[in-house]
Amino acid sequence: MINMFLTKKEEQMCDGEFGETIRKSMDILVALGDIYGASKLVDITSAQVSGVSYKTIGDAGLEYLEDLARDGSGKATINASLNPPGTDLDNWKELGFPEEFAIKQNQIVDAYANLGIYKTCTCTPYLVGNVPRFADHVSWSESSAVAFVNSVIGARTNREGGPAALAAAIVGKTPLYGFHLEQNRKANLIVNVDCKINGADFGALGYIIGKFVGGGVPYFNLMNSPNNNDLKTLGAALASSGSVALYHMENITPEHKNAGKDDVEDIMFVSRDQINETRQKLSTTDKKPDLICLGCPHASLDEIKQVASIVQGKTIKNKLWICTSVSVKATSDRMGYTKIIEQAGGNIVCDTCMVVAPIEDMGFEVIGVNSAKAANYVPSMCGLDVVYNDVENLIQFK
Repeated sequence: MINMFLTKKEEQMCDGEFGETIRKSMDILVALGDIYGASKLVDITSAQVSGVSYKTIGDAGLEYLEDLARDGSGKATINASLNPPGTDLDNWKELGFPEEFAIKQNQIVDAYANLGIYKTCTCTPYLVGNVPRFADHVSWSESSAVAFVNSVIGARTNREGGPAALAAAIVGKTPLYGFHLEQNRKANLIVNVDCKINGADFGALGYIIGKFVGGGVPYFNLMNSPNNNDLKTLGAALASSGSVALYHMENITPEHKNAGKDDVEDIMFVSRDQINETRQKLSTTDKKPDLICLGCPHASLDEIKQVASIVQGKTIKNKLWICTSVSVKATSDRMGYTKIIEQAGGNIVCDTCMVVAPIEDMGFEVIGVNSAKAANYVPSMCGLDVVYNDVENLIQFK
């Protein structure tokens, strides 16, 4: 029995009058709506779909996607971006990715494309054209992207699973509950940081607060003003150590004035000692990393520019990957940053991310990261040690 209100057209979608792919998509959305007590479906302007890496969805996921695509009755009806796969789709062989894995991975991405999902292959869709407006309802699924679009842009999404975001992309709607509702976007923890922070400090701060607040909504008071890369790093850490989908920041994020901070009773203070201690704890070994992997979430052009300035005219001792989208790399190519990094011995790796790539099968043992999200996930998902630090402290030169 469906408890959520459906329009006549939505009922027809559920009955299969628009094809099996749309019917299956509606089944997912209606089930979610009923579970979470949604009153109705709401139109969305954007989707971001996870569940892409062959490492995480395997043959069963590939079969499901190809079955949906084979039906041909439903494709994405709104701007829908794809999350990172497990390889660089074009240069997997040169980078040493396993061939069988790469072939399966390309089949998965092709199946998504047949469903109308753009092959953007990035966890930072807001850097490559998928930029909702303030207060837009969207359906995004990658955890760091959810935190960014809710918090920094001020659009509205729950932390969707991949199948739900795909269903929403096809139908163009999502259930109206959770962070789509104004009353659920209020802060429930005030975080006062008593020192200036920069670089990897933001990841450490996010890791601390995410573990404490879980799925809550923190409100940050900082002593210095962050840039968008810092906010990206903070949100990714909040979402990985906890399940934070939305945060506010005094005089920075667009909803901070409406976050209800004066009604919040729980206040937490974070010191420089706590941040430094967390930075140390995020490393699992004292060994030197054999691969430095940056771009979790995917690197922006400014972050690539920073690395180019660090390595220019030098030779890197350990391997260096900077993960980003093909769109950002194209601009990096034009600006000459890619050439500088490659001449130093590094690589800009498109599409993938070290967390969902099969790096454990590629001969690496210790991964150097400047992302608290990566430091949190690589040991559990890849079985490898990590060293957590700022970029300039990770890269070694001959």
